[in-house]
Amino acid sequence: MKLMVLFLMLLIFHMGSAQNEKAQNPIIFADVPDMSMVRVGDTYYMSSTTMHMSPGVPIMKSTDLVNWKLVNYAYDTLANVDALVLENGKNAYGRGSWASCIRYHNGMFYVFTFAATTGKTYVFSTKDIEKGPWEVKSFEPSYHDLTVHFDEDGKVYMIWGNGKLMIAELQDDLSGVKAGTERVLMENASAPAGDNIMLGAEGSQLFKVNGKYYLFNITWPRGGMRTVLVYRADNIYGPYEGKVALQDRGIAQGGLIDTPDGKWFTYLFRDYGSVGRIPYLAPVTWEDGWPILGVDGKVPQTLDLPASTGLIPNIVASDEFNRKENDHKLPLVWQWNHNPVDSLWSLTDRKGYLRLTTGRTDENFVQARNTLTQRTIGPVCSGATALDVSNMKEGDFAGLALLQKNYGQIGVKYENGTKKLVMVSSQNDKPEEMESLALQHDQNIVYLRAVCDFTDLKDVADFYYSLDGDKWVRMGTRLKMSYTLPHFMGYRFGLFNYATKEAGGYADFDYFRILNKLND
Repeated sequence: MKLMVLFLMLLIFHMGSAQNEKAQNPIIFADVPDMSMVRVGDTYYMSSTTMHMSPGVPIMKSTDLVNWKLVNYAYDTLANVDALVLENGKNAYGRGSWASCIRYHNGMFYVFTFAATTGKTYVFSTKDIEKGPWEVKSFEPSYHDLTVHFDEDGKVYMIWGNGKLMIAELQDDLSGVKAGTERVLMENASAPAGDNIMLGAEGSQLFKVNGKYYLFNITWPRGGMRTVLVYRADNIYGPYEGKVALQDRGIAQGGLIDTPDGKWFTYLFRDYGSVGRIPYLAPVTWEDGWPILGVDGKVPQTLDLPASTGLIPNIVASDEFNRKENDHKLPLVWQWNHNPVDSLWSLTDRKGYLRLTTGRTDENFVQARNTLTQRTIGPVCSGATALDVSNMKEGDFAGLALLQKNYGQIGVKYENGTKKLVMVSSQNDKPEEMESLALQHDQNIVYLRAVCDFTDLKDVADFYYSLDGDKWVRMGTRLKMSYTLPHFMGYRFGLFNYATKEAGGYADFDYFRILNKLND
């Protein structure tokens, strides 16, 4: 009997271990929306959206569809207009570049994207997607949620739109649309989901499988959820027949990808509160020439793919800011909030530190330049830094933030000749100083931490400080994080320093350390 009990215990343990060795949804518990994927041999590449961040259009690489690593960006900066450089009261929050389309054709990688901020459509191309260099072409106007297809007849087609979908041929050199080729593809692409539609069909992604064209879109019936539509046709111009392909927890917008051994998956994303829009995978089977998404109409929790090894350090990562001489580069996990001023940040002015110098005065955090950011990750995470405030000037504010419209900050303000530690909350759309603590004259090093809990959409964050790096004290009030459309992005950790009185002060950050747990 004892042997039987032991055997059963071992069997249960083995079954649990096997379960844990499978991939789990979401495959990336972080803000990676509007994915577009392509497979080249046994390697997958994915582009995504980061809108107002620079560099932009992140490129990720995987060999198993689950474990992704940032390998490049399509551009360093998109353009030098007021909205992207935070000048004259303008900004590009929630705009910048949107849903990209990644393609591979005749040995060349292409990434197409569009930006209402500039009114242009962009074509980035390279032979080496991981190292570049990139060639860029742009043309007007900005084609919304475009998808591009290189067909066997040598023609290149683009589909775009919202509700009413359009199609056109591109010039052979991809420098614009061929004159006279633009036409309506579908007058009402939302039709399979009914008449009461809140969001017209968009997010187009076109694929060709076994001679048929498959067009993926999303729509949103009023009172319902984000819904996947799939259309198919024998000719790229149609006629198309379409149907609802998936309605499950709002998981939608994406397309098809196959594996080298002939399996098929659909990649999609889900709005998941303040952490952002997070990627999911679902298996695809084929019935009567239609892709059937998921299992019994649902996106499964587990997948017959290798388990994730975690998002650290390939999607987010700690940084001690130690660099070799003449190495001033930032790892790909970092992005600037809008275009940076390169002359005002440095990894070499003080060895082992990131220095942020103020170059102008600003009235508020979201208009300040040179905030350096990384994604937050779920279900829980914490980010910490050590800050040297010796060289701040009157009116300066430096520290650690959780960036979104309703942001939170912890840091040091220099006011009336005194440095004070403060926690600021903009939870109610207006920044409020929730707690402050005057620092001793000789207290020039402070330690700061922000802790996020996205479990089951809790969406709360707490801020902590330490004066010695060992004893941590919670400060201010708990931030109720909220995903807002004006920023249209999950919360990000941000290292910041900005002036309100005079420019020229600087703050030195010793490190940034991120963990996938609430505290050390």
